[in-house]
Amino acid sequence: VKQIAGLATRDNPDQLIIALEPEAASIYCRKLRLHQMIDLGAKTSINGYSPPENVGAGMAQAKEHVRRNRQSRTFLVENVIGELWSELNEGDRYVVMDCGGGTVDLTVHQIRMPEGHLKELYKASGGPYGSIGVDYEFEKLLCKIFGQDFIDQFKIKRPAAWVDLMIAFESRKRAAAPDRTNPLNINLPFSFIDYYKKFRGHSVEHALRKSNVDFVKWSSQGMLRMNPDAMNALFKPTIDHIIQHLKELFDRPEVTDIKFLFLVGGFAESPLLQKAVQEMLQGRSRIIIPHDVGLTILKGAVLFGLDPSVIRVRRSPLTYGVGVLNRFVEGKHPPEKMLVKDGTRWCTDVFDTFIAADQSVALGETVKRSYTPARPSQQVIVIHVYCSEKESVGFISDPGVRKCGTLRLDVSGTESPAARREIQTLMQFGDTEIRAMAIDVATSRSVKASIDFLSQ
Repeated sequence: VKQIAGLATRDNPDQLIIALEPEAASIYCRKLRLHQMIDLGAKTSINGYSPPENVGAGMAQAKEHVRRNRQSRTFLVENVIGELWSELNEGDRYVVMDCGGGTVDLTVHQIRMPEGHLKELYKASGGPYGSIGVDYEFEKLLCKIFGQDFIDQFKIKRPAAWVDLMIAFESRKRAAAPDRTNPLNINLPFSFIDYYKKFRGHSVEHALRKSNVDFVKWSSQGMLRMNPDAMNALFKPTIDHIIQHLKELFDRPEVTDIKFLFLVGGFAESPLLQKAVQEMLQGRSRIIIPHDVGLTILKGAVLFGLDPSVIRVRRSPLTYGVGVLNRFVEGKHPPEKMLVKDGTRWCTDVFDTFIAADQSVALGETVKRSYTPARPSQQVIVIHVYCSEKESVGFISDPGVRKCGTLRLDVSGTESPAARREIQTLMQFGDTEIRAMAIDVATSRSVKASIDFLSQ
């Protein structure tokens, strides 16, 4: 991917670095100035406007406030320490809640002074609870009214019209708010009305009357008219999942005394989600929403590129190790793993752990192990790198263990027998990419591993 993009080459791969979304959001949020954010927990006015009870109106009011400020002065964003940063002290903890279209991810960071570096206290976690879940609930509602068979066929036969319908729903979805009283009208494409007539033999209006879905009516202008409670109900399953995950996070012993919760990502603009988060936290943390909530990760990624060392301590999301042969120990190793070679009994498929899942690692931390080739005649040493979500792994054949990289080291061309050689394997953690290397100590010949995080 790097080469196709033209951003890096094999000779200089470090021209492109990976930025993790929750970290990028965290880096940007800590530099926020007061005129660049909405503080849902503030008791006083912020730069000329007061946080209203209606969080939806607050977002709209804040956007207008930003627009006017942009016309009157230039914003200082990336190159200054924000006013919010002045409120953070050493040891302060905060949560970044990245609410996107597909997923919601949460990360806990802690401030480390004097440089203001960040320590990851709790590895990024989340689930498929993004705003697309609201779209799915709308599709289920359409299936209830018009039938699953029709909706399935319409999506296949009229894909462009289906996209138009979902775009129309998207605009109405953004207008949903806790205190809304006016109905929301969703325009039905003509091809939907026409195809339904051909498919069922009766009209869309007839289907609505027979569906017993009282909260959705037919408008003579060719629209579905939903009352606000009906629209809000489409959000409930997704928001309930998010709030449950947030509760589980705050119940963890390492997640205490959280000073701020930063809401970022496109879904963070939803007043319904904002209100649910407020009600769940009940004032335990201040809720901060950047005005440019959709650009938070992009701007944070740029800041991370300028100083990748800002995150000094991370949590390993997986357990990493290599597959090795160990001397077989009776009673410790399973008999089916025993391999007899040249009179020596070996245990195969042993997972030699370099780092365990959820373990804290400092930036650049290196784990080194030494191995000896199993056969004197070996010309090439092959070391496979494996990973697993489990903290404790015994064998590479255990469920959930997968290969994510390979080290191939040429040990030919010297007089020393391969069996007496020392092969050092190093893995460097703490960065956004894991670096693996194998070194033939006798010749100083080395090779780097290609870690494939996308393999299944």
